[in-house]
Amino acid sequence: MLAIPSKRCDKRRLQFLTRPEIEAILSCPDRSTWLGRRDHTLLLLAAQTGLRVSEIIDLDRDSVMLGRGAHVRCIGKGRKERSTPLTKVAQQALRCWLKEPRKRGSTALFPNMHGGKLSADGVQALLNKYVAKAREHCVPLRAKRVSPHVLRHSAAMELLQAGVDCSVISLWLGHETMETTLTYLHAHLELKESALTKLKPYERAKAERFRPNDRLLEFLNAL
Repeated sequence: MLAIPSKRCDKRRLQFLTRPEIEAILSCPDRSTWLGRRDHTLLLLAAQTGLRVSEIIDLDRDSVMLGRGAHVRCIGKGRKERSTPLTKVAQQALRCWLKEPRKRGSTALFPNMHGGKLSADGVQALLNKYVAKAREHCVPLRAKRVSPHVLRHSAAMELLQAGVDCSVISLWLGHETMETTLTYLHAHLELKESALTKLKPYERAKAERFRPNDRLLEFLNAL
């Protein structure tokens, strides 16, 4: 039974966000409030690291290592631990966020209002709120469905566009196999276009008027 191949089905095109679209979403949280600062830091971390939503909500304050070699540790699929590097922008945002007073002594990195862990639905709800607001001034977002997993795809595409090898991206995202990572190559149109420009174009054949030789003309005249 295990040898029976799975049923073939149509695969939807992989969705991801461009840098301007991500920045439009990140600009929406009101950072003058505790909720806005939490949401901004959470979304920034998700877009930069490509962590799964389950990995993000399970992070605690001790998961973040700042300073030299700054990174965030998480437990992914199969209970595998991995470390993901942090950009300077993400480091600064997390450094400010960790100075915030804890909600009821919570150890969760991104707690809810009661100090407990956020749920996956809660993360989707807050993302929906900011995407709806960002669509008011970012027209391309109106044609896209945005989920936390789309932010994960966006992080992978940023790495791919920066020239990072697929094997490194696979380790970065915690993929079980390279086949999962290779789907980003198929979705990246700009990479395909750049590959096309490196190909030598076919020489276009010159259209010439047919001119019969004398032997052929003599044969036709004799008919």
